[in-house]
Formats: sequence, structure tokens, C-alpha cells
Amino acid sequence: MIKLVVFDLDNVIIDGEAIDEIGKIANVEEDIAAITEKAMQGEIDFETSIKDRVQLLEGISIEDIEKVADELPLIPGALETIKSLKDNNLDVAIISGSFDVVAEKIKDKLGVDKVYTNSFTVEDGKLTGEVTGPLVSGSKLDVLNGLVEEAGITLDEVVAVGDGANDISMIESAGCGIAFNAKDSVKEIADVVIDEKDLCKVSEKILNQLTTDNAGNETVEKKAEEKNTLPKSDFVLADTMEGVRKQKDEKEAEIAKVAEERENFNRMAKEQRKIRDELNASLKENLNKAIEFRNERNEINKAVESAKKARNEANNKIKSLEWSSGKRDKIKIENEIKKIDKIIETRVLDIKKENQLVKNANDLRKQLMKIHEDESVQGESQELKKLSEEEHEKVITLSEKAQAAHEEMLTYFRKTDDIRTAADEAHKNFIEARKNASAKHEEFKNILSDIHVINKKLGSHRPKKRRNDNKPSSGSNRNREEKERAEEIFAKFKNGGKVSTEEILLLQKYNIG
Repeated sequence: MIKLVVFDLDNVIIDGEAIDEIGKIANVEEDIAAITEKAMQGEIDFETSIKDRVQLLEGISIEDIEKVADELPLIPGALETIKSLKDNNLDVAIISGSFDVVAEKIKDKLGVDKVYTNSFTVEDGKLTGEVTGPLVSGSKLDVLNGLVEEAGITLDEVVAVGDGANDISMIESAGCGIAFNAKDSVKEIADVVIDEKDLCKVSEKILNQLTTDNAGNETVEKKAEEKNTLPKSDFVLADTMEGVRKQKDEKEAEIAKVAEERENFNRMAKEQRKIRDELNASLKENLNKAIEFRNERNEINKAVESAKKARNEANNKIKSLEWSSGKRDKIKIENEIKKIDKIIETRVLDIKKENQLVKNANDLRKQLMKIHEDESVQGESQELKKLSEEEHEKVITLSEKAQAAHEEMLTYFRKTDDIRTAADEAHKNFIEARKNASAKHEEFKNILSDIHVINKKLGSHRPKKRRNDNKPSSGSNRNREEKERAEEIFAKFKNGGKVSTEEILLLQKYNIG
């Protein structure tokens, strides 16, 4: 019986990614979107992706973000869906790696019961580039488990709706998991797949299931069980019993081969998943290192700017003091005297003009004698020069440190790119191996169905043994135990468990399936 429906927020309730829209404020939407896509595909872990994306938003005003949140469009059918679920007495919650500044507005707008999200860290009305919340390092299943416990219900009574890799944990664990316009990795594990951009399709599925449950008809679990039963066989038997026996030998060899191939693909998928997860862990470490060096560089650059400012202020004060002390006038007059003296020495002048130049030079010398540089100002000027030189040295030293941190940052970012490429390849191999294993499993079931047809034919032609009531059957107990074992094997097979070749033969022996 459904009692709770939980939704992801981005691309499920709202039409788009909130953080991508927020990124437009700082013109980093493309960088954020690229990281978002990798997280949705499961190529990098969510904690790394959310921290790295929020880091890009440092300095944005929370008021600007609230304006963006007000303008985010709802997915078609969102209002109608939430209303119809509430009208049918279902609790509705949002569990999202997005942010409370967005989710709370959606909660109020739609009448959602509860929201569980992350939060920006804000100082003086601006983002610090850090993020906190239950979904930074925790999974959505962790949050859902807490919600279920609080509500006093079970996971079987929950419908979970999502579209990305970080929704998989709750979609897999819920009584019914719905992939809504989702990535392939989500579709593969979901009970219901909806590829239309209309949330009303989700409410239709949920309300239909609710009606079915209330009527006491088939449950989701029964449907899933039916899905795992063997397919109907249209195998054509040979005309003779000898031919049928030959067919059985061929099918047994074929199913053994397919079972081995399936296990090889399963093993390959497991190996590639391990490689991918290890690479993603390494990616996270290197990305954190890159961010550390970026933060260090930024802090050093702030110190560089501070030193430059102090140096420039000292230089400006020196210039001001030199003008006020008369030093500039003194230098100017000395230059004029030198200029006149050079003309007198190097040019042929008439006596009248030469006398005038001599007089001008003497007048300037008299002015020069009247100028006395203020000694106290001179001392202050020297102190300022010393300060300017010290700050300039700081600028040089800190700039070198900032460059070193920048180079380290680039090194780690390059490493993350290489690791991400390798992780992407491992994830691709994992998906491919899992698809191949699933295909082989279907092939396995088809062959097993054919073998059951063959066994049925062979069983109908076995000669009946005379029963000796006075003599107990020596193998009766063993046969009964084997048959019980075969039934257990088939139950395991229906639930998706692995079946060995020996177990296959036991199923064939008792024609179970």
C-alpha cells in the first residue's frame, strides 16, 4: 500500500537544473553544467560534484539567487501531480541534492509536505563557495530511511521518482521506483520508466497502482516475480526419441556455454565497477588537492594585491612630500641652470644675448639658494621609500608563491582530467558488460525453457517401474531431497540469483520451471 511519494527536484519537479541557472549569474553555467552531467551519469561521485560546482559560485549574492529561484519553471504537470497525490491522502516529499533556497519556494508553491536538501554557506549576504547538508556526503537512501522511520512506514510503501545517478539508491530500495526522463543507468534499475516530459504520467502510474492495491489485485512484487519466470518456448521437437535425446545433449552444451559467458560478463562488470569506483575515489582526492591549491593561490593573490596597494600608497606619498618640500622646484631650477650654462659654452652668441643668459642663470642661482628642503620631510620620505621597497619585495615573493600554487593546481586538474577519462571508460565498460550479462541471462532462460520442453517429452516416454510394496525404495529419500533442492534453486533463479551448470542439470532432472 503506497503511503509516501518522494521526488527528486531538478528536472523532475522543476524544468532544469537550479545550480545551472544560478551559475548564469557568475557566467560559469557551462562549467557547472559539464560537472552536473558527469554526476547525473554516475561518472563522478555526487559529493565531489556538488562541492566543485558550489565553489564556482563564490561571491554571488543570496538575493540574486532568490530571484532566480522565483523564476524557475515547473515541469509540465507538476502542480496537477502533487495536488492529485495529496487529494488521495499520500504524503509527498522532495529529497534533492539541490538547495533549500530553491526547494522551500517549491514546497510552498506546490504544497509539498517536506523537503530535504543542501544549503549554501552565506556570509555578509554572499556565498562563500561552501555547501552543507545531509546530501553532500550522504545518500538519498540515508535520508529516505530516516523519513520512513519517522513516518512509521516501510520502504515497500514508498514510491521514489528520479532521473540521475544519485537517485539510484532510493529508486532501487523503494517499493516502486520510477525513472522519469532518466539516464540509462537509472532506467535499468527502475520498476517504471517514463520518457515523457509530463509529471502527470507519474501520478497516473501511482494512482493506478494505488487502485490496484486497494482492490486486492496483483502487487508490484507479484508483477516483478512474473517478470522473472521462464518465457514460453516454441521449440520444435525432433520426430524420433533418439533425435530428442540428441537435442537435449545439444541444449545442455549450449546452456552451459551461455551460463559461462554470462558469468564472464558479470565478472567483467564487477571488475569494471571496482576500477571505476577506485578511479572516482582518486579523482575526488586529486580534485580536492587542486581546489586546495586554487584556494591557496587566491589567498596569496589577495596578499599580493594588498602589498601592491601599500607600495603604491607609499610611492604616492613620496611624490607628494617631494613637491611640498621644494625638492621638485630645486631640481627644476638646477636643470634650467645646466641648460643655460650649456648654451653659453657651446654656442656663439652676441654679447648682449650672452649677458642676458648669464643674468638669467645668476637669478636662478639666487632662487636656488633660498630653497631649503625640510629635513623632517626628507626623513619621512626616506622611511616611505624603505616601506615601498619592502612592499615591492613582498609583491615579488608572493607572486612567485602564487605562481607555484597555480602550477600545482594545474597539475592536479590535469590529473583529474586523465583520471576522469579513465573512469568514464571504466563506467562505459561496466554498462556494456552488464547489458551483455542481461542479454545472456535472457538467452539462458530461453534455452532452459527449451530444455523443459525436451524433458517433458522424454519423461512421457519413460517406462513405468513396478512398485514393490514390500521393499522400500532405496533412493526415495534422496530423490525427495534433490527435488526440494531443485525447487530452492528455481526460486533463487526467479529472484535473479546465479545458477551453476550443476544446478541447471538438477532443474532439468525434475523438470522444474
